[in-house]
Amino acid sequence: MPLSLAKYIPSFLAAQLSPEELQDTTSVPVMPIPPMLEEGTSLEQLRMLAEQRDDDLCEIGRVSPKDEAGSMQLVAQGCQEYGQLYMNHANSFKLASPALPTIEDEPIPLDDLDAEELLIQTMTDRQRLAELSKLVGVARYALGGKDSHLLQETRSRMQRISQALPEKYRNTELIAAATSPHERGSRLAELYIERGYKLLDEEYADIPGIERSIRELQS
Repeated sequence: MPLSLAKYIPSFLAAQLSPEELQDTTSVPVMPIPPMLEEGTSLEQLRMLAEQRDDDLCEIGRVSPKDEAGSMQLVAQGCQEYGQLYMNHANSFKLASPALPTIEDEPIPLDDLDAEELLIQTMTDRQRLAELSKLVGVARYALGGKDSHLLQETRSRMQRISQALPEKYRNTELIAAATSPHERGSRLAELYIERGYKLLDEEYADIPGIERSIRELQS
Protein backbone atom coordinates (compact mmCIF):
# COMPACT_ATOMS: atom_id res chain seq x y z
CA MET A 1 0.00 0.00 0.00
CA PRO A 2 1.38 3.50 -0.83
CA LEU A 3 2.57 5.20 2.34
CA SER A 4 1.97 8.87 3.24
CA LEU A 5 4.04 9.99 6.23
CA ALA A 6 2.23 13.36 6.25
CA LYS A 7 -0.70 11.67 8.01
CA TYR A 8 1.48 11.01 11.04
CA ILE A 9 3.21 14.40 11.36
CA PRO A 10 1.74 16.60 14.14
CA SER A 11 0.81 20.14 13.11
CA PHE A 12 3.50 21.77 15.26
CA LEU A 13 6.17 19.68 13.51
CA ALA A 14 4.73 20.21 10.03
CA ALA A 15 5.12 23.97 10.53
CA GLN A 16 8.89 23.49 10.81
CA LEU A 17 9.17 21.71 7.45
CA SER A 18 9.58 23.43 4.10
CA PRO A 19 6.90 22.83 1.43
CA GLU A 20 9.39 20.64 -0.46
CA GLU A 21 10.13 18.49 2.59
CA LEU A 22 6.44 18.18 3.43
CA GLN A 23 5.63 17.22 -0.15
CA ASP A 24 8.24 14.44 0.02
CA THR A 25 6.38 12.88 2.97
CA THR A 26 3.21 12.48 0.90
CA SER A 27 4.80 10.36 -1.81
CA VAL A 28 6.59 7.37 -0.27
CA PRO A 29 5.55 4.44 -2.53
CA VAL A 30 7.75 1.74 -0.97
CA MET A 31 9.83 1.43 2.18
CA PRO A 32 12.09 -1.46 3.26
CA ILE A 33 10.97 -3.08 6.52
CA PRO A 34 13.35 -3.68 8.22
CA PRO A 35 15.79 -1.15 6.76
CA MET A 36 18.77 -3.39 7.57
CA LEU A 37 19.43 -6.96 6.47
CA GLU A 38 18.36 -9.62 8.98
CA GLU A 39 20.28 -12.89 8.95
CA GLY A 40 18.19 -15.94 8.13
CA THR A 41 18.84 -19.57 9.05
CA SER A 42 19.25 -20.82 5.49
CA LEU A 43 18.32 -20.17 1.85
CA GLU A 44 16.08 -23.25 1.95
CA GLN A 45 14.07 -21.79 4.83
CA LEU A 46 13.63 -18.48 2.95
CA ARG A 47 12.42 -20.35 -0.12
CA MET A 48 9.99 -22.37 2.01
CA LEU A 49 8.62 -19.22 3.66
CA ALA A 50 8.23 -17.44 0.33
CA GLU A 51 6.34 -20.43 -1.10
CA GLN A 52 4.05 -20.81 1.92
CA ARG A 53 3.28 -17.07 2.05
CA ASP A 54 3.10 -16.68 -1.72
CA ASP A 55 5.80 -14.00 -1.43
CA ASP A 56 8.45 -12.98 -3.94
CA LEU A 57 12.03 -13.87 -3.07
CA CYS A 58 14.53 -11.34 -4.45
CA GLU A 59 18.29 -11.47 -4.73
CA ILE A 60 19.95 -8.09 -4.24
CA GLY A 61 23.56 -9.21 -4.75
CA ARG A 62 26.56 -9.96 -2.58
CA VAL A 63 26.91 -8.09 0.71
CA SER A 64 29.65 -7.75 3.27
CA PRO A 65 28.53 -8.38 6.89
CA LYS A 66 31.09 -5.77 8.00
CA ASP A 67 29.79 -3.02 5.68
CA GLU A 68 26.57 -1.90 7.36
CA ALA A 69 26.24 1.28 5.28
CA GLY A 70 26.71 -0.68 2.05
CA SER A 71 24.13 -3.23 3.19
CA MET A 72 21.57 -0.54 3.94
CA GLN A 73 22.17 0.97 0.51
CA LEU A 74 21.62 -2.40 -1.17
CA VAL A 75 18.41 -2.92 0.82
CA ALA A 76 17.08 0.51 -0.16
CA GLN A 77 18.06 0.07 -3.80
CA GLY A 78 16.55 -3.41 -3.99
CA CYS A 79 13.36 -2.17 -2.37
CA GLN A 80 12.99 0.68 -4.86
CA GLU A 81 13.64 -1.61 -7.84
CA TYR A 82 11.17 -4.22 -6.59
CA GLY A 83 8.61 -1.52 -5.80
CA GLN A 84 8.86 -0.10 -9.31
CA LEU A 85 8.46 -3.57 -10.84
CA TYR A 86 5.42 -4.20 -8.67
CA MET A 87 3.81 -0.84 -9.55
CA ASN A 88 4.38 -1.49 -13.24
CA HIS A 89 2.71 -4.88 -12.82
CA ALA A 90 -0.13 -3.41 -10.72
CA ASN A 91 -1.09 -1.16 -13.62
CA SER A 92 -2.29 -4.28 -15.43
CA PHE A 93 -4.68 -5.31 -12.64
CA LYS A 94 -8.36 -5.38 -13.61
CA LEU A 95 -11.32 -5.39 -11.24
CA ALA A 96 -13.34 -8.58 -11.44
CA SER A 97 -16.56 -6.74 -10.57
CA PRO A 98 -17.92 -3.24 -11.18
CA ALA A 99 -16.85 -0.58 -8.71
CA LEU A 100 -19.08 -0.04 -5.70
CA PRO A 101 -21.14 3.16 -5.67
CA THR A 102 -19.48 5.96 -3.75
CA ILE A 103 -20.99 7.33 -0.56
CA GLU A 104 -21.96 10.96 -1.04
CA ASP A 105 -20.64 12.13 2.30
CA GLU A 106 -17.52 9.95 2.29
CA PRO A 107 -14.61 11.86 3.92
CA ILE A 108 -11.65 12.84 1.77
CA PRO A 109 -8.74 10.38 2.24
CA LEU A 110 -5.85 11.85 4.17
CA ASP A 111 -3.53 11.01 1.27
CA ASP A 112 -5.43 13.56 -0.83
CA LEU A 113 -4.69 16.41 1.55
CA ASP A 114 -2.60 19.16 -0.02
CA ALA A 115 0.80 19.31 1.68
CA GLU A 116 1.17 23.03 0.97
CA GLU A 117 -2.31 23.75 2.36
CA LEU A 118 -1.44 21.81 5.52
CA LEU A 119 1.70 23.88 5.92
CA ILE A 120 -0.16 27.18 5.40
CA GLN A 121 -2.71 26.27 8.06
CA THR A 122 0.05 25.63 10.61
CA MET A 123 1.82 28.95 9.93
CA THR A 124 1.48 32.01 12.13
CA ASP A 125 0.36 35.30 10.57
CA ARG A 126 3.97 36.51 10.75
CA GLN A 127 5.18 33.45 8.82
CA ARG A 128 2.45 33.95 6.21
CA LEU A 129 3.45 37.59 5.76
CA ALA A 130 7.09 36.56 5.41
CA GLU A 131 6.14 34.04 2.72
CA LEU A 132 4.06 36.66 0.90
CA SER A 133 7.02 39.03 1.04
CA LYS A 134 9.21 36.40 -0.68
CA LEU A 135 6.55 35.79 -3.31
CA VAL A 136 6.38 39.52 -4.08
CA GLY A 137 10.01 39.27 -5.20
CA VAL A 138 9.22 36.18 -7.29
CA ALA A 139 6.28 37.97 -8.93
CA ARG A 140 8.38 41.01 -9.82
CA TYR A 141 11.07 38.72 -11.24
CA ALA A 142 8.45 36.93 -13.38
CA LEU A 143 7.16 40.27 -14.64
CA GLY A 144 10.65 41.43 -15.54
CA GLY A 145 11.35 38.21 -17.44
CA LYS A 146 7.88 38.12 -19.03
CA ASP A 147 7.36 34.64 -17.56
CA SER A 148 3.55 34.38 -17.55
CA HIS A 149 3.55 30.81 -16.22
CA LEU A 150 5.67 31.69 -13.19
CA LEU A 151 3.58 34.82 -12.58
CA GLN A 152 0.31 32.84 -12.62
CA GLU A 153 1.77 30.18 -10.34
CA THR A 154 3.05 32.84 -7.91
CA ARG A 155 -0.30 34.67 -7.91
CA SER A 156 -2.08 31.40 -7.08
CA ARG A 157 0.27 30.71 -4.17
CA MET A 158 -0.18 34.23 -2.83
CA GLN A 159 -3.95 33.84 -3.01
CA ARG A 160 -3.82 30.57 -1.10
CA ILE A 161 -1.70 32.07 1.65
CA SER A 162 -3.78 35.26 1.85
CA GLN A 163 -6.95 33.22 2.39
CA ALA A 164 -5.56 32.26 5.79
CA LEU A 165 -4.90 35.92 6.71
CA PRO A 166 -7.52 38.38 8.05
CA GLU A 167 -8.82 40.99 5.60
CA LYS A 168 -7.26 43.76 7.68
CA TYR A 169 -3.98 43.01 5.90
CA ARG A 170 -5.60 44.07 2.60
CA ASN A 171 -4.51 40.91 0.88
CA THR A 172 -6.32 41.56 -2.41
CA GLU A 173 -4.62 44.95 -2.84
CA LEU A 174 -1.24 43.41 -1.98
CA ILE A 175 -1.54 40.69 -4.63
CA ALA A 176 -2.80 43.17 -7.23
CA ALA A 177 0.18 45.45 -6.58
CA ALA A 178 2.71 42.60 -6.60
CA THR A 179 1.48 41.29 -9.96
CA SER A 180 0.90 44.70 -11.56
CA PRO A 181 3.03 45.39 -14.65
CA HIS A 182 3.44 49.05 -13.57
CA GLU A 183 6.69 50.03 -11.86
CA ARG A 184 4.83 51.47 -8.87
CA GLY A 185 3.46 47.97 -8.15
CA SER A 186 6.70 46.90 -6.52
CA ARG A 187 6.72 49.87 -4.13
CA LEU A 188 3.02 49.47 -3.37
CA ALA A 189 3.51 45.82 -2.49
CA GLU A 190 6.39 46.74 -0.16
CA LEU A 191 4.15 49.27 1.58
CA TYR A 192 1.36 46.72 2.07
CA ILE A 193 3.85 44.24 3.55
CA GLU A 194 5.26 46.95 5.83
CA ARG A 195 1.75 47.91 6.88
CA GLY A 196 1.03 44.24 7.71
CA TYR A 197 4.04 44.00 10.01
CA LYS A 198 3.04 47.23 11.75
CA LEU A 199 -0.39 45.71 12.43
CA LEU A 200 1.24 42.55 13.77
CA ASP A 201 3.53 44.48 16.09
CA GLU A 202 0.69 46.85 17.10
CA GLU A 203 2.72 49.86 15.99
CA TYR A 204 -0.44 51.69 15.00
CA ALA A 205 1.12 55.17 15.10
CA ASP A 206 3.21 54.35 12.00
CA ILE A 207 0.29 53.13 9.91
CA PRO A 208 -1.20 56.53 8.87
CA GLY A 209 2.11 57.49 7.22
CA ILE A 210 2.17 54.24 5.28
CA GLU A 211 -1.46 54.72 4.24
CA ARG A 212 -0.59 58.21 3.01
CA SER A 213 2.26 56.85 0.88
CA ILE A 214 -0.06 54.21 -0.57
CA ARG A 215 -2.67 56.81 -1.54
CA GLU A 216 0.00 59.00 -3.18
CA LEU A 217 1.21 56.10 -5.33
CA GLN A 218 -2.31 55.10 -6.26
CA SER A 219 -3.20 58.62 -7.36
